Amino acid sequence: MRVKGGVMIDPNKAVDYIIKMAPQFAKAKAERVYLEEYRKSLKAILMSQSGSQSLGAQERDAYAHEDYLELLEGLKVAVEAEEKLRWEMTAAQARIEIWRSEQANNRMIERLTV
Repeated sequence: MRVKGGVMIDPNKAVDYIIKMAPQFAKAKAERVYLEEYRKSLKAILMSQSGSQSLGAQERDAYAHEDYLELLEGLKVAVEAEEKLRWEMTAAQARIEIWRSEQANNRMIERLTV
């Protein structure tokens, strides 16, 4: 642990945070990927229900359908959750790297002053 600019860096807490948040991050990513893949299936389902003959009209109807728009809202929420967790994990990893660099610097200073 080291105090730097009034901020205490505890690499163990950072590692514990990563371990604790890993399942939530995995779940958020799985949700996002699922919704991205389901979007394709939903589009196909809605196109088949369109009643229009041309593919362009079927696609237009699918994209404008309430279910498709609702799915996009869910995808938006899923991406936001995943990105928030990803950046929190990145910040925890950065704290570990800062601590590691400080430890290396401290060892070098000790060698130079002894």
